[in-house]
Amino acid sequence: MNGTAWTDAVLLVVAVLALLLWLVWVRASRLDRLHRKVGASRAVVEAQLVRRATVAAELATSGLLDPASSVVVGEAAWAALSASGADGDVPSGLLPADLRVLLRADAGGRGGATPPGPTPGADRGLVESELTAALHEVLDDVDEVAGLAADPGGQELLDALAAAWYRVQLARRFHNEAVAQTQRVRRGLVVRALRLAGHAPEPRTVELDDAWPAGLARPGEGSAPRAGGTRGPAGSATN
Repeated sequence: MNGTAWTDAVLLVVAVLALLLWLVWVRASRLDRLHRKVGASRAVVEAQLVRRATVAAELATSGLLDPASSVVVGEAAWAALSASGADGDVPSGLLPADLRVLLRADAGGRGGATPPGPTPGADRGLVESELTAALHEVLDDVDEVAGLAADPGGQELLDALAAAWYRVQLARRFHNEAVAQTQRVRRGLVVRALRLAGHAPEPRTVELDDAWPAGLARPGEGSAPRAGGTRGPAGSATN
């Protein structure tokens, strides 16, 4: 092999190595951006869940619900805030003081049991799903929702709850899509062979029941559907 051929061979090897290094750098950079995207989207989901629970707590202490519903929704809202670290023992201002009074009074009626608080290792998705179920007990009945909307301040609370709930659904969908995309990239041969993910934990989707209540109008839809009607594709009531 003469000198020119040797030089050409070395340049080819260097070019191939440079191309491989560039491809690895591109893949690593993309994976890093995806991990950041997952972290940011998870924070948005957490914030919207806290907002929903806060509005639910305000509804429970508004005096608009019957006493039994107030306690059920209040306990579920407190549990959700506790699971997020925003319970009454944290000076975050997220849990209304009158909700704590209501729940402690209810606990006293049950023989002095302490009101619900953070449960170590509690499944966040289960806690949020229980809040969804508690709100469905109140908001699935269109007549009851119409009665709430007719009371002073009721429509404002319903609108705030609908806005927070809608954002929860959007944020969770966006987060889960980001997680799925990140998981696909992490399963790639190059990423696994070179361990480009490093020590970053495997991202997880947020799984919970956030199904929309039948009687609550979505943001922009106006009032709740009429009693006896069914919701059409656009959310309008039909007889």
